[in-house]
Amino acid sequence: MVNLKEQYIQLKDEIDQAILECLNSCQFIGGPAVKQFENNLSKYLSINHVIGCGNGTDALEIALMALNLPKGSKIIVPAFTYIAPVEVIALMGMIPVYADVDPDTFNITLEEIEKVYTDDVKGIVAVHLFGQPCNTDEIYKFAVKKNIFLIEDNAQSIGAEKKMERNTIITTSFFPSKNLGAYGDGGALMTNDDKLAKRIRIIANHGQQERYYHEEIGINSRLDAIQAAVLSVKLNYVDQFIAARQKAADFYDGQLKNILKIQTPVRVNTHTFHQYTLKIKPVLRDGLKSFLFDKGIDTAMYYPVPCYKQQAYLDKNARLPNTELLCSSVLSLPIYPEITDDQLLYICNCIKEFFKNN
Repeated sequence: MVNLKEQYIQLKDEIDQAILECLNSCQFIGGPAVKQFENNLSKYLSINHVIGCGNGTDALEIALMALNLPKGSKIIVPAFTYIAPVEVIALMGMIPVYADVDPDTFNITLEEIEKVYTDDVKGIVAVHLFGQPCNTDEIYKFAVKKNIFLIEDNAQSIGAEKKMERNTIITTSFFPSKNLGAYGDGGALMTNDDKLAKRIRIIANHGQQERYYHEEIGINSRLDAIQAAVLSVKLNYVDQFIAARQKAADFYDGQLKNILKIQTPVRVNTHTFHQYTLKIKPVLRDGLKSFLFDKGIDTAMYYPVPCYKQQAYLDKNARLPNTELLCSSVLSLPIYPEITDDQLLYICNCIKEFFKNN
């Protein structure tokens, strides 16, 4: 699905030098490398504050902690997503309220939010799935109107939006396979709100601003210096990486658009293609996956089970048709900046072969 080795080879000299500087400094936690990366990412996104943390899930947890919501608060979350936002809502003693998603973009929409909104809802987590942001401005206007909080989970879509002026908390992940990926775990929170940024940084550092003086309950979640150094190098190339992903997506679109049993990704906003995800008739999806595997092609099903059907977060009353359709029909193809036209053509030819016989 990705080729991390090829990207490392291309950037090897710069990355090796950045890591060596960290090793020589022996400043592995915090220090200039982390501060430099936070500043670099802040400038890249034109956002006031970036606070590094341990991973994307920690970022979501810290965001909820910073909002200081009472236990039992209801938080709207898309049902078609990775489990992390639901996980942290439950961990914080809050209640996930599952909203359906748009069947074409896979993203939560204002229409679906309005269907499940009640007066006791205190917040929304909007996940920008697979590399394409939600129509967040209209969701944000709704949140302001209802006096509730909005958290944007941008773990898969960094770089799609810049100059983000909404007064929200944005979280992201630097998991190695992401568009901007570290060589280990890492995450960050971003905001334009000075007070929120200060509180986030305190929470992520054991609830302390001054060492050994703990102002509130916090956690220990830090972006380590070596990962920050790697990310600073890769940030210089992230627009180039995104452009290469978009080019690969265009190739897939052109080759697969005439296969009637496939729907290629629908683009309504800037799409960075963390994943290139097809919709396929459910009776054919698993067969295509097996066929491609036999041809030496990896694919992935994101996500095979709705959040509300997971044993840990079961909601027996939830019935969300778009989510259930997507869980049974989506299939993601290999996509990464270094994928070649020959590889893409081979994948497309194998897909055409399958549908010629099915």
